[in-house]
Amino acid sequence: MSRTLARNHEQSQRSPARRGAASRHGKPSSAASALRRRVPLVVGVAVAALALLLSAWPAAAHLVARAPDMAWVDRADALGLQLAGSLAVYGKPQPQVVSEGLAVVPRYYNPLRDVSDLVPERIDQGVDFSGSGPVYALGDGVVTNATAYNPGWEGGWITYQLTNGPDAGLMVYVAEDVTPTVQVGEQVTPLTVVGDMFEGDEGIETGWAQPTGVTAESQLPVAGGIAASGPFPTMIGLNFEELLQSLGVPAASNRYQTAYGLLPANYLPDGG
Repeated sequence: MSRTLARNHEQSQRSPARRGAASRHGKPSSAASALRRRVPLVVGVAVAALALLLSAWPAAAHLVARAPDMAWVDRADALGLQLAGSLAVYGKPQPQVVSEGLAVVPRYYNPLRDVSDLVPERIDQGVDFSGSGPVYALGDGVVTNATAYNPGWEGGWITYQLTNGPDAGLMVYVAEDVTPTVQVGEQVTPLTVVGDMFEGDEGIETGWAQPTGVTAESQLPVAGGIAASGPFPTMIGLNFEELLQSLGVPAASNRYQTAYGLLPANYLPDGG
C-alpha cells in the first residue's frame, strides 16, 4: 500500500472517533445557555418580591384594620356568619390589639339596615322614621331600659349605653312604635336586635338619651331644655342625625334647617 493510501486509510479510521468526541464535548445549545443565565435572575426577582411582601405586611394589616371596607362581611356571609353585607361602617381609630401585628378598630353600624320601607321624617329631640322591621344596636353596649310602653313617649322605650367607639359612655334611645326584644342588663352588639319597629301612628324616634335613660338628652338644661313642643330641629337631635348619615341612613327632611338648643361638651361634632 502506498504512503498516500495508508494515510487516507488511517484518517478514515480515526474520523468517527473525533466526530463522537466533538459531539460529547462541544459547546451547549443556545437554548440551554439562555436557561442557565435566566435561573439566577428568576431567583433574584423571587427573593426581592418576598422581601417587599414581608416589609409591606404590617402596613397592609394596619390599613385593613382601619379602612371602612365591608368586603370581609361578604366573605363572612359566604361562610354562614350572621353578618349583613349591606352594613355601613363608622368609627374613629381606637385600635384594640387582638394578636401580634393586627389591630381591630371598634365600629358602629347602621341600626336601621333591615327596616322595610324606611322613610326618614323630621329631626326633633331625636330623629323620626317610619317603616317596619328590626332595629339593631349601633355598637357594643348594655341595655339600661326596655319597656313596651312609656307614658311620656306613648309607646315603647329602649335605651342602651355604648361601651365602644368614639361615643362610648353615651346613651342611645329607641322609642314609640317599637317592641323591645332585649332586657335590662343585657350585653348587645351591632348584631343584636334591640326592638321590632312596627307600622303605627308615631313611627319610631331614636337619638341621644339622658345619662339616666329616663328621656331624651334635649330636655336637659345643658342641651337647651327642649321637649316635645320644640322648637325643632334640636342641636342634639341633629348631632345624632349626622351619626346616622355617616352609617348610610337617609337624611331627615329638616336636616338643613336652623337648629335650636345646645350641644353638650361631651358630644363629639358630627356625631363623633
